[in-house]
Amino acid sequence: MYEAFYGLSGKPFQLNPDPTFFFASKGHNSAFSFLKYGVYQGEGFIVITGEIGAGKTTVLRALMEDLDPRKCVAAQLVSTQLEADDLVRAVAVAFGLAVTGIDKAQLLSTLEAFLTGLAVESKRALLVVDEAQNLSPRAMEELRMLSNFQLGDHALLQSFLVGQPELRNLLRAPDMQQLRQRIIASYHLGPMDAAETRGYVEHRLKHVGWTTDPAFDNSAFDAIYTQTGGLPRRINQLCNRLLLASFLSEKHQLTAADVEQVSDEIRDELGGGPAAVNAAPVGAVANYEDSQRTDNVIRPFGLSAITARLDRLDKSMNLILELLRAQNSPMPERRGRSGRQVKGG
Repeated sequence: MYEAFYGLSGKPFQLNPDPTFFFASKGHNSAFSFLKYGVYQGEGFIVITGEIGAGKTTVLRALMEDLDPRKCVAAQLVSTQLEADDLVRAVAVAFGLAVTGIDKAQLLSTLEAFLTGLAVESKRALLVVDEAQNLSPRAMEELRMLSNFQLGDHALLQSFLVGQPELRNLLRAPDMQQLRQRIIASYHLGPMDAAETRGYVEHRLKHVGWTTDPAFDNSAFDAIYTQTGGLPRRINQLCNRLLLASFLSEKHQLTAADVEQVSDEIRDELGGGPAAVNAAPVGAVANYEDSQRTDNVIRPFGLSAITARLDRLDKSMNLILELLRAQNSPMPERRGRSGRQVKGG
């Protein structure tokens, strides 16, 4: 809706992770480098953690796009709510193996044969486990056992464990000692700072053809950082609503007041209440995130604002049609939103 109004080629702040929008902040670039290092090592475990919405999945997808399929075969576990006995089966399925009707012993044999075949072809096997904090200790042990597969002194499987900070607590448990010994690198992806937050917003806008319309003044960028804590997903949510609100108001200059108004509306809709608005930045972010977890219902903008905007667009269209008519351009009849008949296309 607002994309056409501001001359953008697409949605700059979509919520789904998209590696084409990858922004190399200091933290995201470091996480990407750790993953690349892991691929180069070809063994053991790499652990990447970060808060909800920190951009972990985007980094992962950027890595997957960067891999050479002729040298590395990667598989990803999307659902980690699995019992230990189901984990090996899920790994085999992720690599495209047929698992129907075979027991665990046969399954392990099939998986080992597949991984050995890749090694013979000078290819590496990479398993990416997202949301790994949801794995049980027994499931973690199954992953460790899979890392025992070898051909000579060459490890057949490498695993990346990516998850929320709870993953670190899981790995600190006494019974995780053997797995910890196989972790070759780990990194915690934190939020962006104020300067990176501004760079992130501008990067995503420029990716879809932004030419400073709408223009953000310095206070607007400061407010975006304050309201989101520098976490990419929260920035995307806030800025998407901000551009929609500015479109409905036909604004071309955005200030801190605009950002704060939209942020207040989001919190009210999600049950944050007035207290959340005046909280300190970190606390405000926490309230905002908690409210999103418990209430996924977002009320639309006021009907009167949308109706007024559509009326203005309709009048503009009718004016254009009249100009075309004055130039003797034959046009079929159309009807306006009010139902009246209008000459032109």
